[in-house]
Amino acid sequence: MNQTKHDLHKLTPIKQRIVGDYYDFIDDAKIWEQLNNHKIPTPFEVNRIIQKSLNIETLLPDEVSTLLHVDDDNLWQQMFKAAGEVKRKVYDNRIVTFAPLYCSSVCVNNCQYCGFRTDNKDEIRKTLSIDEVIKETEVLAGKIGHKRIIAVYGESAETNADYIAETIRAIYNVKVQKGDKFQQIRRVNVNAAPMTVEDYRKIKDAGIGTYQVFQETYHHDTYNYVHPKGTLKNNYLWRLTCTHRAFEAGIDDVALGILVGLYDWRFEVMGLLYHSIELEKRFNGVGPHTISFPRLQNASNAPYIQESKYKVSDEDFLKLITVIRLAVPYTGMIVTARESVAIRNRALELGCTQTDASPHIGIGGYSAEEKEQNPDEQQFILGDTRSLDELVRDLAKNETITSFCTAGYRCSRTGGKIMDMLRCGKESSFCKINAILTYKEWLDDFASDETKAIADNILQKEIKEIKNNANGTYSPQLVKLLDNYYQKIEAGTEEKCHLTEEKCHLTEEKCHLTEEKCHLTEEKCHLTEEKCHLTEEKCHLTEEKCHLTEEKCHLAEEKCHLTEEKCHLTETIWFQCSLI
Repeated sequence: MNQTKHDLHKLTPIKQRIVGDYYDFIDDAKIWEQLNNHKIPTPFEVNRIIQKSLNIETLLPDEVSTLLHVDDDNLWQQMFKAAGEVKRKVYDNRIVTFAPLYCSSVCVNNCQYCGFRTDNKDEIRKTLSIDEVIKETEVLAGKIGHKRIIAVYGESAETNADYIAETIRAIYNVKVQKGDKFQQIRRVNVNAAPMTVEDYRKIKDAGIGTYQVFQETYHHDTYNYVHPKGTLKNNYLWRLTCTHRAFEAGIDDVALGILVGLYDWRFEVMGLLYHSIELEKRFNGVGPHTISFPRLQNASNAPYIQESKYKVSDEDFLKLITVIRLAVPYTGMIVTARESVAIRNRALELGCTQTDASPHIGIGGYSAEEKEQNPDEQQFILGDTRSLDELVRDLAKNETITSFCTAGYRCSRTGGKIMDMLRCGKESSFCKINAILTYKEWLDDFASDETKAIADNILQKEIKEIKNNANGTYSPQLVKLLDNYYQKIEAGTEEKCHLTEEKCHLTEEKCHLTEEKCHLTEEKCHLTEEKCHLTEEKCHLTEEKCHLTEEKCHLAEEKCHLTEEKCHLTETIWFQCSLI
């Protein structure tokens, strides 16, 4: 735990460096002081901190440092158990899946751990054209069945904000007919280099989901070493404050991340916590939508991978996941296919809520249907290449449901709205019905017979749980609607109950309630389970109850305001309960 004299000598004193209104909020010396000054905690101290996590409260740095000093196996077992309980309290037993879509391997940076580094002359460079992006998306949406992707871009003039915005629009516009339905990607998250506020607005207007950027390492000297001078990425503070600029541009779902193995993992956990606290303070309690923590993996001509003395064992990696879950209990947590099947399974038990499936990280790998990994065409080597069907089946065996729902995002339940629901524990039950219905649809459209047989057991269990909570968590009306929609899906007539563009899509053209006329505010229009159901045919918001009724979309000006941008009410079904 203690830092060496050599490392202490290398510490860079924090400077009053400022980008716009933002400053460097990571103080290396302070973090090491907090880590080094703690003693081995007592069970009482640890249990007090665990209880705070179970209350879905962000921990303080000293509290996280206390957890990082636990050396008693029994206490770690309690922490593992508590991390799983926090995850289930906030997210229930659902896992969200996505696919990475690498759009370019062209990069001007020279990161010492990355296969895309500019000095790697063995790397085969390529930037997808829009037509090629469309072909990749057709496979992802029409053949595999993904609903969410994260589009990944190298940093270069070829992949500027205009290109990113164009690819986002192209991905959303792809509709692949499968039987009598159209399949498409409904949520495009983006992993891209830091930008200006103006450029963030461009990708916001294109419909970006979550904006993800990794600080890679929060340790200043390590950051400067692995991102050499003379490269764009060498600017620590520009990267550190990019989430702030994204918020300024109106992107209210941002994601943080570290590359585990660049520096001491305990320091990096503290850095993530400080970053989360900074966002909460600046942006009305809205912290990171997700946190990622991939480990260093082999990559073509990446010298730091062999050089690093901070590689993390499986045991410590699981401890890292546990402490992050307890430290920032509301956040989504992503474990990627860099890890083995066994580690991913355990990570999902400990608190991770999202993971990728059927991953191809070579440029153009989905449409090429590549079977083997090629280090000269990838950023790194994957540890788990299970298909989406295999992953869904394995999750079902562990009584975990895979949710393909994206309705909340498309109805602007982002930023503060989703944070409030996560913190109060309502999100776990709020999304269960949509999770069941979208799960059932995916199984019918894409699953193998083996997966369907296994998944049906968990479907019936989830439905029974909801019915047992009628008049409690779920109203009798909601239970009846669930039955109705589920039966239609089973009968193959689910297209009739879809709120699609053709039927009940509140689009800009049809029912775009502008800022002047209709804004849905938390204070004035709480859509409860009893009072606000999206009916089978059309949608109405009446003046008295803010109801989506059967005849037209009627919103009273005084009481019901819909967000500034749009109200895309899509998906199999969307139940808007109270916006807390």
